Parts: sequence; structure tokens; C-alpha cells
Amino acid sequence: MVVFKKVKKEDLSRLKGFSEEEIKSVYEELRLIKELGKKKVVLILYSSGKLLLQGNQKEVEKVAEQLRNAGLEEITPLSFKKETGVIIGSDESLKGDTFGGLVVAAVKADDQIRKKLKELGVTDSKKLSDKEIIVMAGRIRMIAGCEVRNVFPEEYNREHSKNKQTVWLNKLHKECAEYLKPGQHVVDKYPGCRVGEIREEKAEDKYVEVAAASVLARAAALRQLDTLSMKAGFHLPKGSSHVKLALHELKERGLNFKEFVKVSFNNVQEFL
Repeated sequence: MVVFKKVKKEDLSRLKGFSEEEIKSVYEELRLIKELGKKKVVLILYSSGKLLLQGNQKEVEKVAEQLRNAGLEEITPLSFKKETGVIIGSDESLKGDTFGGLVVAAVKADDQIRKKLKELGVTDSKKLSDKEIIVMAGRIRMIAGCEVRNVFPEEYNREHSKNKQTVWLNKLHKECAEYLKPGQHVVDKYPGCRVGEIREEKAEDKYVEVAAASVLARAAALRQLDTLSMKAGFHLPKGSSHVKLALHELKERGLNFKEFVKVSFNNVQEFL
């Protein structure tokens, strides 16, 4: 699997032997295939400009070399650890966001599934656009065992007086892993992490299962924010840096803050 960025349709016009296939999602702009007996290469161009090459390794490398020679920029792939046995990787999303609650996801894989996840082009969710996240999350679910725990702000705020966020994280990571057991649990380590047989910082760059979990968690987070935006009647921002206008909008509309934001966050407390 090889990935290029900032690719346009016309950049692929010089490739020979490829035929166009029907695109499989609204986020794809073009899909090409080249078959050489049992060997094949598939090119998927996303509307974000990213181009994914997958299929027979030798044939993929031949096409990739043509694209490099044409001046296209390749994205350096992650070098995941060599693993054996069954691994369950978990990661979270919305932890630092003012709007939204908390999401934790886990993905389970053995040697065969790990190979498929790598061929799919799974990477840390922070390196993917929102559109790519939604597409990849759907494909991960078709390949591997998955579990997602999605906590909305109302539940988060109701329980927060009893449970700090770290307690929430330990609880949700454990629940996701227990649902998928047996398997060795790898966690993207956070302050106060008390779960998992393996706890590593930046685990999404080292374990393909954690990278896949980060994609699922972010996809669920995006859906949660979409749901809350529809409920609020306006678009809710991600992150916590530029949220003041949205907080004012909540107030002006007379909406209950506990249903949309983490009321324990300092910026919300200061606003209130």
C-alpha cells in the first residue's frame, strides 16, 4: 500500500493499462484498476487529493515509481511493530473538545486481519481528513472485530461530579477490551491510565490496531457532533480553541449547556 497527496485526475492520465471502475463512496473521485493475471493494482483517488495504491506489492511499486518520477508527493507510511497473536488496541476521541462528550473505541486483530488493515492504509486518525475517516471506519468494521462506547455530554456531565475524566477513560477502555476478549490489550497511554497489558504513548503510530481504533473513535465523535449540531440548530466546533462564539450561541438560544458541552472545562466555567 502506497499513498500520495495533492493528486489530481489529470496526474493519472498517463498511466497505461488501467480501466475505470465504479466509485464506491461519495468521498471517492476516481477508481482505477489494472489486472495482470492474478495480480492487480487498484488506485483510489479521494476528493481530498489523496491517492491510495493497493494490490500486488511488486506491481504497486512499479506504478508508485512512475508517479514519483512524475513529481507526485508520497506520504511516508507508518512503520508498525511486528506483532504476533491476538491484539486488542483502544483509543479515544473528544477528550480535549469543549463540545461533545467522550468516545472510546477498540479493534481486535490477528496476523491475517493485521495484514488486511495495513493493506487498507490504516493510519493515525489525525493524519486523515474527516471524509477519509468516515470511509475508512466503515471498511475497518468489515475487516476486524470492533467495539465503540459513545458517551454524550448529558451523561458525561451527570456522572462527572462522581467520576473525573480519567476514571471515565479507564472505565470505557476496559469495557471495550473486555467486550472483544480474549486478546492482549494495548492502550494509547494517557495520564492516569490504569488499564491494558501494554500502555504506550503514541501507540497509534506503533500498533495498527490502535491506529484503527483511533479512526473508529474519531468517526463516532464526528457523528456525535453532527447529532448535537442538529439538536442545537447550528454547527458545533471541534476542539477548544475557537469555541467562544458557539458558547454565546448556546446562551442566546436558551439551550441547556449540559446537553452540549463539558461543563467542567475551565473555558466553559469562565464563560458561565
